[in-house]
Amino acid sequence: MAILSIQSHVVYGYAGNTAAVFPMQRLGREVWAINTVEFSNHTGYGAWKGKVLGGELAEELVTGLEDRGVLSRCEAVLSGYLGDAAVGRAITGAVRKVRAAAPQALYCCDPVMGDVGRGFYVKPDIPDIFKNELVPLADIITPNQFELEALTGLETDTIDNARRAVDMIHAKGPGIVLVTSFRGGANSGAQSGQIEMLASDKSGMYVISTPELPIAVGMAGSGDITASVFLSRYLETGDIKKTLELCTASIFGIIEASWQAYSGGETKPGPMELRIIQAQKELDSPSHFFQARKL
Repeated sequence: MAILSIQSHVVYGYAGNTAAVFPMQRLGREVWAINTVEFSNHTGYGAWKGKVLGGELAEELVTGLEDRGVLSRCEAVLSGYLGDAAVGRAITGAVRKVRAAAPQALYCCDPVMGDVGRGFYVKPDIPDIFKNELVPLADIITPNQFELEALTGLETDTIDNARRAVDMIHAKGPGIVLVTSFRGGANSGAQSGQIEMLASDKSGMYVISTPELPIAVGMAGSGDITASVFLSRYLETGDIKKTLELCTASIFGIIEASWQAYSGGETKPGPMELRIIQAQKELDSPSHFFQARKL
C-alpha cells in the first residue's frame, strides 16, 4: 500500500514533499511523490530559483498511475501548499480517481494558507479552493490555528471557541481535524511557555501540550512533516489519541534537535532548517513522550 503525496518540492532544505516523503518512508510507508513546485530552496530565504510545475503536470502523472493500474494500491492521498488554482483542481481529480480504485483510501488535506504573525502567503483565490473544494472532500485536515480561523471565520482564542470551529469543519465533511499549533489561554490547561495540538474525531477532542521550542524566523516545513507523520501513524493505529501522542513526540524531538544544531554555532546560510535526516530516530523511536487528554 502507498501514499500519494502531491506537494511542492525544494532541492535544498525542507518544505513540502522534501519534508513529508522521508518521514513517511521511515515509518514504513511507500510514497508516490508528485511535485507541484520545484524550487532551489523554500521562500523563507527571500530569494529562490525554479518554477511552479502546475496542475497540468500533476494531472498527467496521476493519469499515468491510473494507466498502470496501481491506484488500487493507494491507501491515502496527502496534499499541502497550492501554487495555484489548477493544482487544487488536479488534487480534486486525483482524490476522486484514487477513491474510484480504492474506496477505503483516505484524503489528508493540509490547508496551507498562512500563519499567525505572517497572515496569508498564498494567492487570493486559494482560501476559497480549500473552503469549497478540498476541505469538504477530505477525511483528515491539519490546519494551524490561523488556518482554522480562516476556514471557519471564528476566533479561536479559547478552547471552547476552538471546539466550535472544529465542529464546523466536521460538519463540512472531514471526520478528523488536527490543529497543529494552538494557543488557547489558561482554560485550555496549558502552562506558560507551552504550545498545544488539538485532535478531534467522532470519539471526542484531545489536547496535548509540549514546551514551546524557539524556532528561528523563516523556518519552513514543520506543518508539512506534522501532517505526514500524523497521517502515517493514523494509518498504522486507527486511534486518534495514540496517533496524536506519537506524532507530537516525533515532531518535538525533530524540532528540538534542529534548534540545538542551529543555536550551537553551525554555519547559518539562512533560516533554521529541520534536521530530519540527523534526527530520524525520533520518527520511529521518539525520545520524549507527551500524554494527550480528552476534553
